[in-house]
Amino acid sequence: MALGVAILGCTGSIGRSAIAVLDRHPDAWRVVALAAHRNGSGLAELVNRYRPDLAVMVDPRANGEPATDGTRQRTGREALIEAATHPDADIVINAIVGAAGLEATLAALAAGKRLALANKESLVAGGPLVMAALRGGRGELVPVDSEHSAILQCITGEERPALRRIILTASGGPFRTWPIERLRRVRPEDALRHPTWDMGAKITVDSASLANKALEVIEAHFLFGLGYDAIDVVVHRQSIIHSMVEFVDGSVVAQLGFPNMELPILYALTHPRRLPDEGTRRFDPVAGGDLTFERIDPVRFPAFRLGVEAGRIGGTAPAVFNAANEVAVAGFLEGRLPFHEMGGVIESALAAHRAVSVDSLDTVLGADREARETAAEAMRALSC
Repeated sequence: MALGVAILGCTGSIGRSAIAVLDRHPDAWRVVALAAHRNGSGLAELVNRYRPDLAVMVDPRANGEPATDGTRQRTGREALIEAATHPDADIVINAIVGAAGLEATLAALAAGKRLALANKESLVAGGPLVMAALRGGRGELVPVDSEHSAILQCITGEERPALRRIILTASGGPFRTWPIERLRRVRPEDALRHPTWDMGAKITVDSASLANKALEVIEAHFLFGLGYDAIDVVVHRQSIIHSMVEFVDGSVVAQLGFPNMELPILYALTHPRRLPDEGTRRFDPVAGGDLTFERIDPVRFPAFRLGVEAGRIGGTAPAVFNAANEVAVAGFLEGRLPFHEMGGVIESALAAHRAVSVDSLDTVLGADREARETAAEAMRALSC
């Protein structure tokens, strides 16, 4: 019998890739709930195609489309939680961008769902809460990020004490070789030209600043239970090796493949099993070309350094980093903040914050609000 799937963020890049995977395996999964932020036409098209029980437009100000007969249509945050806990959803794919996805993550895990998590901000902002919900609800948490999926694939079947170190890979983004002075003239269209991946605007800018890699370091800390000293990052511009793990005997295992999010999505749906699939490009070692590795330049990528420092501080510091980064990215995309000033905005928010333990959702949301206000003030000061 086909398993029920709810897709949160169904009209974004991850959501569209998930749809492509489900389309190739109609006997394995069926769509029971869909949620989009504000893309009414995109949601309507998917509703008409799949006729789920529930369709959610998270932003009530967005222009919705009439629901197909048999599909309930709702709006708002509570409706998103309803989609995340839909009784017919065996698997919930959380592809919402930003901290807005945290509540849905907590709800799905508390309801005992298998959560295919593409919303890295959930673990960054509320890692302790997420892990508590995972334990309490007895659900499953399976990463969708290509890097964390690679790690999971490398360690499945291994004893956790045998794991010594994780090595995440980063493409380095489009500015890896730009002179530092040239970064002062970066335009949004420059940052949106990712060298290897096709992603949404926010994630692509995070890749250009390497803020995304700091988020992934924090995420890996919670997912795999390793200290920050056991999580390394290297620039691997070809994006062929998606991550590596080192075991206590010195062996290093890597997961390779051409850049394509459909493979980690498929694995998140089937882990620890594998399902035959002919929809992704088969790997050819010769076509992959030479594989190179470099250290990250902390001067060129201050957001990476600040994010890892926030992870080491712990508590609410990662939530502050994430929120300030979201504000900085929005300001950059809107032309209100130069690319090279994004790190300064994040640093201002972190410097103004006194981290406390993450003991409730209200604590996380409070730190998030505070960081957004501080980051906005820092941006206004720069424009004066």
